[in-house]
Amino acid sequence: MATISSSLLFDDVFTISAIDKEGKKFDRVSRLYAHSKNYDMDLTLDYNIELFPLQSGESFALALSSSLQRGGASKTDDEEKEQDVWRPDGKGRRGLEDDYDYVMYGKVYKFDGTTGDIVTVYASFGGLLMSLTGSYRHLTSIVLGDPVYLLVRK
Repeated sequence: MATISSSLLFDDVFTISAIDKEGKKFDRVSRLYAHSKNYDMDLTLDYNIELFPLQSGESFALALSSSLQRGGASKTDDEEKEQDVWRPDGKGRRGLEDDYDYVMYGKVYKFDGTTGDIVTVYASFGGLLMSLTGSYRHLTSIVLGDPVYLLVRK
């Protein structure tokens, strides 16, 4: 089945308000707390500090995507799966990961409606967790159970 759509689900700039405010639990992992500039979203994110060091007060761009494929070209499901392969040896197709400094792949495992139009999306990236809270209008493209790429750049 052919699909034509953008793979980008969410994109905003966040400023870190705190890191490990409940104490550090792992040597190479920290938990950051941040607020976005454009959509008034709150983010909690576990990340590898050796691969991507961050500090409180620093800003970064965060994107969530259903695919690393650029654009919204018409592809069959099989073609898209074959093209969405990233390899550390540089072989294979290159996509959105080239535009970002830190990339994780995971799954949306929970979607909570808290009050009014405020919702929280939860995703796990191999045990590194993310929660993103804000207006449902900015999170309508994110679907429970779907795989997701988290892309970050300074």
